[in-house]
Amino acid sequence: MTSADDPTPPTPPTPDETGPAPASATGADLRRGPLRVGDRVQLTDPKGRLHTITLKDDATFHTHKGYFRHSELIGRPEGWVVTNTAGIEYLALRPLLSDFVLSMPRGAAVVYPKDAGQIVQMADIFPGARVVEAGVGSGALTMSLLRAVGDAGELHSVERRDDFAQIARGNVESFFGGPHPAWRLSVGDLADVLPDAVEDGTVDRVVLDMLAPWENVDVVARALTPGGVVVCYVATATQLSRTAEALRGDGRFAEPSAWESMVRGWHLEGLAVRPQHRMIGHTGFLVTARRLADGVAPPERKRRPAKGSYAGAEATTSAEWTEDDLGERSVSDKKVRRARRDSGAGAAGTDPDAT
Repeated sequence: MTSADDPTPPTPPTPDETGPAPASATGADLRRGPLRVGDRVQLTDPKGRLHTITLKDDATFHTHKGYFRHSELIGRPEGWVVTNTAGIEYLALRPLLSDFVLSMPRGAAVVYPKDAGQIVQMADIFPGARVVEAGVGSGALTMSLLRAVGDAGELHSVERRDDFAQIARGNVESFFGGPHPAWRLSVGDLADVLPDAVEDGTVDRVVLDMLAPWENVDVVARALTPGGVVVCYVATATQLSRTAEALRGDGRFAEPSAWESMVRGWHLEGLAVRPQHRMIGHTGFLVTARRLADGVAPPERKRRPAKGSYAGAEATTSAEWTEDDLGERSVSDKKVRRARRDSGAGAAGTDPDAT
């Protein structure tokens, strides 16, 4: 049903229906009910192209083919179709978390939804869990972790760069409609922050998204409770190998597991049902390991490594790793400043440790 075809449109909304949604710790009130002023809305045109807008009083959405007023959506239910002045129809829906992540302002590269889902599932991030995340980036994975731990859980995120931390805070609070009660954000190195932030053996899960996770194996092992899970998200096979060997060599973890996931969409048009030409291929590797009880040695693993596979491993990885070593493009200061502004991070002096 479209607004043009409906002969008896709904009763005009009351001011309470069109005003901003009441504050909610988890943003639940932002995801249900009629569309309101301040809501982020995703518009889909007849060609499947997406446009994201924030509803405002007396605002309009313009393209080179006509426009419509935001007031035509305010007070309408989700799934409404609005027609612009040129007769082009747009389907209006609130963006899902995956949509928000891929369109939000970013400084660092984001963890893709396919990997965030794998991390939440394979690490068994449960409601009420105590989780530590290192390498916040733009806050994409943080949102999935907060969704999983819920109001009763705890998520302590640690980011080395203050500007990235500000972008992440802006994105997370924009998505949830304000500060999340389970979230704490700190700026600094994990090895320096974690020992003072948590007691040994009290953390359920640790998620590392950083260049050299093997440098933090000791501090992670001390923080994790027996049976706890560490998940490392790395971009290259070299990082994957070094991380797995560090976990094995530490002696406090069970045998690590590693995998990657790839997503291939399908074209659905009548009888023309086939794989799409494009797919989301390699984005990163995931490696997980379980914390053993104190004083327990892991069972000896029966394996037959290739000759020379362990020779000189430490010597070749002794130097500090950088983005250039991995072929990643560095993020310009201009891009970071723009992302901070667009994410609503606020002034540069905001204290990320503030709750």
